[in-house]
Amino acid sequence: MKVHEYQAKEILKRHKANVPFGVVIDKKEDFEKAYSEVSQKSPVVVVKAQIHAGGRGKGGGVKVAKTKDDAKAAAEKILGMQLITPQTGAEGKKVLKIYLEQGLEIAKEYYISILLDRSLRKTIIMASTEGGMEIEEVAEHTPEKILKVVVDPGIGVQPNQVRKLAFDLNIPAEAQKSFMDLVLKAYTAYIAEDLALLEVNPLILTKQNEIIAGDCKMDLDENAMYRHPDNINYRDKSEEDPLELQASEFNLNYVKLDGNIGCMVNGAGLAMATMDIVKLAGAEPANFLDVGGGANVTTVTNGFKIILGDPNVKGIFVNIFGGIVRCNMVAEGIIEAAKAVDLSVPLVVRLQGTNAELGREILNKSGLKITGVDDLREAAQTIAKMIK
Repeated sequence: MKVHEYQAKEILKRHKANVPFGVVIDKKEDFEKAYSEVSQKSPVVVVKAQIHAGGRGKGGGVKVAKTKDDAKAAAEKILGMQLITPQTGAEGKKVLKIYLEQGLEIAKEYYISILLDRSLRKTIIMASTEGGMEIEEVAEHTPEKILKVVVDPGIGVQPNQVRKLAFDLNIPAEAQKSFMDLVLKAYTAYIAEDLALLEVNPLILTKQNEIIAGDCKMDLDENAMYRHPDNINYRDKSEEDPLELQASEFNLNYVKLDGNIGCMVNGAGLAMATMDIVKLAGAEPANFLDVGGGANVTTVTNGFKIILGDPNVKGIFVNIFGGIVRCNMVAEGIIEAAKAVDLSVPLVVRLQGTNAELGREILNKSGLKITGVDDLREAAQTIAKMIK
């Protein structure tokens, strides 16, 4: 689950990490009070759009204001704007909250993140002297500037590892204690809050030799949310895709894509293979949708509704392997779902596994326009041809 910058900093502050003072507002009428509080910390105020996307500064969503009038003008412009960044796509995102934060006297910017390296099966701390830049861009053009520290899960990050990282980053001697303090507390937050990602970019070295989290991005592991019931309050549904939000309410694993073939599959691995073979057939998948091993009439009906909620969908490909779930039950669910949603696009169904023959027989006798194909490649080619 993604959170806003101000929420991520609130979590860091909970673990005593050094973050700038700031106030979040969602109404222009609250500007005066917020500015009064922040300007007591610094005459320079930074106005930041709060959306779940990076590159806000490039899109005009971050402004440094040296006067109250400048801060007010920036706040009025940013709050409510449709902010377009490299990560939002051309449609952008509407800014519903802004964060007024104290300005800092910046001497140098760094990058640091804490995340799981799946190939190593261990947490790593990744850092770079190229703060403020997209880490993907740094990795592509100057990979030697990315440093990695592998953390032993049995003992956690050690002070000597962080000390060496400070040396490798050329952190000034006067700021190394502050650097170690922030990194160790960020790691504590990462573990304690069950984070999937913690990224501080930029990590700021001030002219006073303090290390402060200038910006912060966090992803909370939803699978561990039961251990942190209060963190669910950080969820901002206005930032989520409406179809993905609807799917989560039905306990369906759904990710919207840009294609035109709606895919309904049971099992994540089979879903990935289905998407690949749709592309090989010359079409594009419109989604990833895993209905799980316990697919039934309700599950399939909800799946169809979500798929058809995407106006780009021109056809649907249902690919079910009957293991725990029986194909005849899925077939009955498909028929009921097709009737319930008044299906108006081509539908190709492939059933294999438990009771597959019975499932095909049920579909054939339904009287509905459902095309059954047994072979996976042929099924993908069929739906690709039908939408053309």
